[in-house]
Amino acid sequence: MAKRLTVLLVVLAAAAAAAQEDPHAGCAAMGWVPREVLERPVGRRTGTGNAHDPVTTSSADAQALYDQGLDYLHGYVWIEAARSFRQALRLDPGLAMAWVGLSRVYSGLDDPGAARKALGQAQALAAAASPREQRRIALRAGQLEAMADLADPSKHAAYKRSIDEALAQDIADPALWLVRGNAEEPTAAGRGQRGNAASTAFYLETLRQAPDNAAAHHYLVHSYETIGQIDRALLHGEAFARLAPAIPHAHHMWGHDLRRVGRIDEAIAAFRRANQLELAYYEAEGVDPSLDWHHVHNLDLLATAYQHKGQMRQAEATMRQATAVPAVTEYLEFNRRILAMFLLTRGRFEETLASARTLADGRWASTRVIGHVLAGQALLGLGRDREAPAELGAARRELETLPTAMSGLNVLRPHVAPYVEMLEGELALRGGRVAEGRAQLQRVQQALRAVPGPDAWIQALFRLESIARAARDAGDWELAEFTARQMLEHDTAYAGSHLALALVAAKRGDEETAARERAEVLRLWRDADADLPELRLVRTAATP
Repeated sequence: MAKRLTVLLVVLAAAAAAAQEDPHAGCAAMGWVPREVLERPVGRRTGTGNAHDPVTTSSADAQALYDQGLDYLHGYVWIEAARSFRQALRLDPGLAMAWVGLSRVYSGLDDPGAARKALGQAQALAAAASPREQRRIALRAGQLEAMADLADPSKHAAYKRSIDEALAQDIADPALWLVRGNAEEPTAAGRGQRGNAASTAFYLETLRQAPDNAAAHHYLVHSYETIGQIDRALLHGEAFARLAPAIPHAHHMWGHDLRRVGRIDEAIAAFRRANQLELAYYEAEGVDPSLDWHHVHNLDLLATAYQHKGQMRQAEATMRQATAVPAVTEYLEFNRRILAMFLLTRGRFEETLASARTLADGRWASTRVIGHVLAGQALLGLGRDREAPAELGAARRELETLPTAMSGLNVLRPHVAPYVEMLEGELALRGGRVAEGRAQLQRVQQALRAVPGPDAWIQALFRLESIARAARDAGDWELAEFTARQMLEHDTAYAGSHLALALVAAKRGDEETAARERAEVLRLWRDADADLPELRLVRTAATP
């Protein structure tokens, strides 16, 4: 068991940058938006960003709509990007680069066939385009070829070399520097959300050539998040929100990192602003919210921000709102675990079990794995320990069907395996194999904390909290203290981290530490639900 988890940690470390648990990377389900929606006429908008990529056209309006399409493309607003590029083509049917933009949109919607067809249209028009645009069209062809075989690193390398060759001729082209930054991601499918330290150099060069380029700021947020440079990510998140105020994702991205630096109220405001923009857009444009991958993801982060703040009623209401939206992608279905995990943390085990059973019947194996794990944990909470191993076995069987490397926009085994190992560790603790369970759950904590991405960060915190509770319930106060300190290291601005340490300190008779940590709980949860059980626990303990 220990050997298996050690191997998992190695795999996870190698996969983390390549396949971070990032919903911006997982918003795909084979072209789920009806073509009629993608082809609706659209006018010029404001507040979408500041992209400008000069292309061959005699129509100023076509150029403006093409630039607007780029703004939406860089903001992952696939529907409006497609509509803008289509509108540019209505104004100038010969605008080859608009077809390149559409090809990139279809990749965002995980529709490779449509992406290739759109590229074919661009190639048919390439003779009338400038040499610079012809190079860009050829680069898109190379990218699609590499994307068709993501397991072949030589194709990715060849794609990057071709961009470098194009840069040698178009060194002062900010749009091309953005493309090069995207290509620095682990696969040729990169589009800005899996950047790393190397990617930052290309985006910073973009900003040098085009100061305050909104897309560069956006991609730098993701890149700096991946490498743990949260203060830098925060600065670029603020800039992206300022430069693209009409893009919901811009406010959402800023919320990511406001939360990471303890500015939870501002994070909630940012997520709520994103939600307000989305709801107004759906009403104005007649778009079904289920067609927008971003909507549910933003609600998820808003809900967990409320949970972080101790506002559990608001958190649950928001989670239920999110889970009521049909899941059109694997990642959105996988993220439905958020409600069952919340119910588990609240000790509502019967409700957790019912929610977990629904997940275990999910369309995708990744969801089924999580469903079985949460069902097992709910059974432990209900005292039905003998039934939990069957759920573990079912989870392990489903886990084996998940890919270990990116073969598309999917959920990888390293994302899910720590949850399975967590249930196994809890079973060991409950079964009297304390040393074995403790060691495994300590390694699980390392694995959970190693996965980058906004969802992974907050869920790691709540999973650590769950492990701390399981350790206390099992009487393993050594593991409880280890986990409390991991929680504080992970997020010192979370009241639950301080509560976990307060309980450990009180157990060992260290009343000075316990009192200090209880005071932090009360301070950080000062706006929490008045009847929050954790607050009653703290106040009771503090009463002489």
